[in-house]
Amino acid sequence: MIIEVVVYSIESALRAQQAGADRIELCDNPGEGGTTPSFGVLEAVRQNINIDLYVMIRPRGGDFVYSNYDFHAMKRDCWQAMRQSADGVVFGIVTPEGRLDIKRCKELIDRARPMKVTCHRAFDVTRDPFEALEDAIAAGFDRILTSGHRAKAEENIPLLKQLVEKAGDRISIMPGAGITPANAHIILKETGVQEIHLSATGWRPSEMQFIHPDLSKVAGLSDPEIRTVDGDLIRQIRANGR
Repeated sequence: MIIEVVVYSIESALRAQQAGADRIELCDNPGEGGTTPSFGVLEAVRQNINIDLYVMIRPRGGDFVYSNYDFHAMKRDCWQAMRQSADGVVFGIVTPEGRLDIKRCKELIDRARPMKVTCHRAFDVTRDPFEALEDAIAAGFDRILTSGHRAKAEENIPLLKQLVEKAGDRISIMPGAGITPANAHIILKETGVQEIHLSATGWRPSEMQFIHPDLSKVAGLSDPEIRTVDGDLIRQIRANGR
């Protein structure tokens, strides 16, 4: 079993590694579902962890239909990830009609090699999961991160199992979204997947001692807690999977 943990900070990356994660997906902006991290954060994480590091390539939140400006930024960000010795990148591009954009995805994958490439949950907003599976394979992705076209992976285990069966050894299927110690083993067993993706979200108190009285309730300025990774969740999943 391979455990991939999505992280949004240097601290979270270190905690994930310490707890036994096999791989991290480094992002920014959890409120947007994850966007490309800054160069400085990427550099610091790469210098301080030795597990596999995959970098989110997503220039903005919202949908996955990108302008030429967005696409240029994605190509440059792939190059930057390669410069920082990332092991892989994570992205997805769809057409307005709801198919994976094979042409653009393939171009980005070709630029990203020899790094590994994961198709993220853009897969889940496509019009047909089996069509999207074949499109992802045709584009050259190594892996698909999917919740089975539902909000959470556990809500559509039958589809995940079908995707695994149809994919065979052509591409890896990795369930993500809502993975917890309570359901990880069930999903692994019933779908036949070999890897899972989770956030293992935890919170720690802010170190701020002074809180401005007029800004105490403004999100992003005076938050009493800082998002991080709860290593115990990763350890529990690892223990349950043995």
